[in-house]
This record gives sequence, C-alpha cells and structure tokens, in this order.
Amino acid sequence: MLLALLLTGGFMVIEIVGGILSGSLALLADAGHMLADTVALGLAWLAIRAAHKPADAQRSYGYQRFQVLAAFVNGGALFLVVGWIAVEAVDRLLEPQPVLGGMMLVVAVIGLLVNLAAFALLHSGGQKNINIRAAALHVLGDLLGSIAAIVAAVVILWSGWFPIDPLLSVLVGLLILRSAWVVVRQSGHILLEGTPSDLDPETLSRVLSETVPGIKDIHHLHAWSLTPEQRIVTLHARVEENADECAVMQGIKAQLAAEFQVNHVTVQIERGHCLDKDCLHEHTH
Repeated sequence: MLLALLLTGGFMVIEIVGGILSGSLALLADAGHMLADTVALGLAWLAIRAAHKPADAQRSYGYQRFQVLAAFVNGGALFLVVGWIAVEAVDRLLEPQPVLGGMMLVVAVIGLLVNLAAFALLHSGGQKNINIRAAALHVLGDLLGSIAAIVAAVVILWSGWFPIDPLLSVLVGLLILRSAWVVVRQSGHILLEGTPSDLDPETLSRVLSETVPGIKDIHHLHAWSLTPEQRIVTLHARVEENADECAVMQGIKAQLAAEFQVNHVTVQIERGHCLDKDCLHEHTH
C-alpha cells in the first residue's frame, strides 16, 4: 500500500506538468484522479495501521471498522472526480483546444507502466479486504485513464481530431463511476450493519434448529459485519428443559464457524418464554 502510494503520488506531479504543457484534458483528468488516488491510498494506509490498534473502553471492537469507513470515503471521492471530468469534457467539446499529441503519448505510456505496477501491488492483497479493494479501484481508474490518453494521443497524432481527448475522458469517467458505486454500496451496507449477502437468517436459523440437539427454536437472530472478513451473529435459542446449555452453545458456535464462517457469536439461552417484549418465537428477525 505504501509503495503504491509513493508511485501514484510521484507520477501525479509528472502528469500534471505533462497535461498543462500538452494541453490534454485526458492527462489532466487522469492527474486529478491520481490526486484523489494519492489521498485515497494515504487514507487506506492509515486505516490499515489503525486497524491493528487494540480495542479499548471507547471502542470495544477496536478500530477495524475504520477500514470500511475509508473505503466508503474513497468511493464517494470517485464520484466527485467523475463530476469534474464531465464538466471539463463538456467545455472542451464546446470549445476544442489543440493538444500536443507527442508529449501526451510519452506521459501516458509512462503513466500506464506506473499504474500497472501499483495495481499489481494492490490487487495481490485486495481480494478480501474492502479497503484495499477500494484503493485498487482508484488505481484501476488511473490505469484506464492512461489507456484512454494513449488512444487519444495516437488519434490526435494520426488525424488531428482533438475532440477524441474529452470524449475518451468521459468514457473513463463512466467506467470509474461503475466501480465507485460498487465500493460505496458494499461499504455502506457494512456501515449500516446490513446482513452479509451470503448469510440468510432463515436458512441459518433452520440449520441450527435441525443440527444442534436440544434446540426448540431460534429467534431474535441478527447478523452483520464488522469488516467483510469478520461476521457477527447474535441470537436467542429456546431449548428443551433437559438440554445441556453449554453443549447447545458449543454446538451453535461450532456450526456457525464450520458452515457459515462466523466466529463471533453471542447466544442467549432460554428455557421458557423470551423476556423481550418484541420477541416472537415463530419469526427470525
């Protein structure tokens, strides 16, 4: 993450200078995106460091959720970048400006190589971590921007058709927008403590009732994520009068860990009626 941050931030300066000298919106748009990426990578790096801080009295779960918050902020920042690209592209289409295709091509090729290196670094560690995945999407947007700039430079050098520069900038912006929406939706779902997409409460309740001896029913079941890798479940289990409470709890925890990859479980054992006023045995909440 830190190496990707240094690569992106260093080349951003080169791209800004190249965009100004060549007059290319594609390069400036990519440089603006790289500026957002530099901030995003910095925030993601700080989030990873913060996640290793131990839990305390103020934050009993620690600081791991900060990574999800960083992903949400990074995804939202991409919307602003795309908006800026769109406004600049409209201005360029209404008033086409000359572009130095040769300089644009050189800078874009260097940018492509830098972005490939940064994306490879992040992609290797971002399969499960939503924070790293959000940062990788930022860099992927830069990579697409570099490809668009190369194509625009070739077209300009070959035909002199300058509108290709803002048109390809808009295309890259739309691709970035799609990726940004995925990150914002996933991280927002976690921040709202939504149920993980692969955990169905009804199925979970049914499996526990069928596989753990002594359970009459499961109710007040809630499932959410601290991070995409850490899922949490709380539930009430009404058990038979002669059931071993410890055995039931051990069975519930073992079943959730083995079949649903949930390792943080809080169980309330009940032998009679549930004491909660809004508790309905026949429904899973």
